[in-house]
Amino acid sequence: MNLDTSHDTDVADLATHGYQQRLHRGLGSFSSFAAGFSYISILTGMFQLFGFGYGFGGPLMFWTWIVVLAGQFAVALVFAELSARYPIAGSVYQWSKKVASKPVSWLAGWTMMVGSIVTVAAVAIAWQIVLPPIWSGFQVFSSNAQNAVFWGCILIVIVTVINILGVGWMSKINNVGVAAELIGVAVIIILLFTHNKRSPGVVLTTQGIGLGAPGFHTLGWLAPFLLASVMAAYVMFGFDTAGSLSEETRNPRRTTPMAILRALGAAGIAGLILLLAALMAAGSLKPEDLAAGGLPYVLQSALGDTLGKILLVDVAIAIFVCCLAIQTAAVRLAFSMARDHALPFGAGLARVSAQRKAPAAPAIISGLVAIAILVVDIGNAQIFLTVTSVSIVIVYLAYLMVTVPVLGRRLRGWPKSADSATGLTGIFTMPRWAGIAVNVFAAAYGLLMGANLIWPRAAVYGPGMYEWGAVIAVAAVTAIGLAYYFAAQHKKEAQIAAGHAAESPALAGTLD
Repeated sequence: MNLDTSHDTDVADLATHGYQQRLHRGLGSFSSFAAGFSYISILTGMFQLFGFGYGFGGPLMFWTWIVVLAGQFAVALVFAELSARYPIAGSVYQWSKKVASKPVSWLAGWTMMVGSIVTVAAVAIAWQIVLPPIWSGFQVFSSNAQNAVFWGCILIVIVTVINILGVGWMSKINNVGVAAELIGVAVIIILLFTHNKRSPGVVLTTQGIGLGAPGFHTLGWLAPFLLASVMAAYVMFGFDTAGSLSEETRNPRRTTPMAILRALGAAGIAGLILLLAALMAAGSLKPEDLAAGGLPYVLQSALGDTLGKILLVDVAIAIFVCCLAIQTAAVRLAFSMARDHALPFGAGLARVSAQRKAPAAPAIISGLVAIAILVVDIGNAQIFLTVTSVSIVIVYLAYLMVTVPVLGRRLRGWPKSADSATGLTGIFTMPRWAGIAVNVFAAAYGLLMGANLIWPRAAVYGPGMYEWGAVIAVAAVTAIGLAYYFAAQHKKEAQIAAGHAAESPALAGTLD
């Protein structure tokens, strides 16, 4: 198959997977890259959780970034191969559908959709980290948790409206935001390096932080390492967003794989340099200063109040486009599942506006659910870490339901066997031995980091019932999802037995 495709060829290619072109196919290579990069958004994640990572690991968190980047890049390589072969909206759901059993693929889509919506809420509250330091008037409520929810809800409403307007508006705004973030990251790194107060050797010190991390009394240095890695794990995911926009991307078999790898690679390398620059330039390495103030403290202590505030405006823009990209991915995933009639009210959720060529219902529902998550947690002082940690645990579970099944397929000859059957040539492919090694590493990393993230810890989730927040959330999401799937499957089988299955199209698709 010739990879230099036209619009008509892309439409015909999509039809081979059983879908009609209903979304607007107008995204180029930069827009595809920008969607993944803005979902990752190193400025958003690092400004939100730098203080947390430093508080538990000190400079050790620099090394956790390298480990997480290596693990996630292995996952990204697997996703790149899948995106080249299955350029369909919905990424994780559609990829799992091609390599896993029907219950697993449905659960992958369900958990990824829930995780994405929770992540919308988690990112929205990051505005609280940067807005009040820019101007005290942004602190509308005395309680930080209440103020975070207030601004988070406003942000969610804005991005929901943009997503209703369609991918054209979304991509234009996102491209501008990503350009601003890329420039902002470069400027921040340069300024911090020119205002350094210590050598790069700071990453080889402990600053006396982390050795007594709660919940890990017998693990030595591994205890703070595991806790500090939560920051890196939160930042470096969502690169599959380029795959979710495959049906809106020109020449997706060529464009999407490289967009996935470039988004994670650019974010990972820039983030590592930014971590080093921040540790070298921070006014103080004491936890009561750096852990409490995070990157906003670094900027203002190293660069002064005025310049620091100007750069925080750029961070606020990065948070905005990050929230926008995450909801866009959630919307495309819901649309992809809905048109397969794999969700309740599938016909309504999959409806696409003829004018905007975008699904509005998933945008509205995801926005309302994200707002509800914030309102429910409004009294939790640990709201940042609770919502954030739950979201990444769920997403890691969804990723595992792709990397583990595709490893089984790979051991039986995939992707060569699939390419031979379809006549595909020249698309992104790892050599067989490298593909197996990378896939094993990706699955092992996902399992180990997932266990680390779900581990009940008051330091992450808050005291009391919140300590088990991730365990309860994952169990509830999985139980609800499987209960719906098997109930729908049972109902369909009963209808088939009664001879009138056609009367209920809402049970078709992936439940066949």
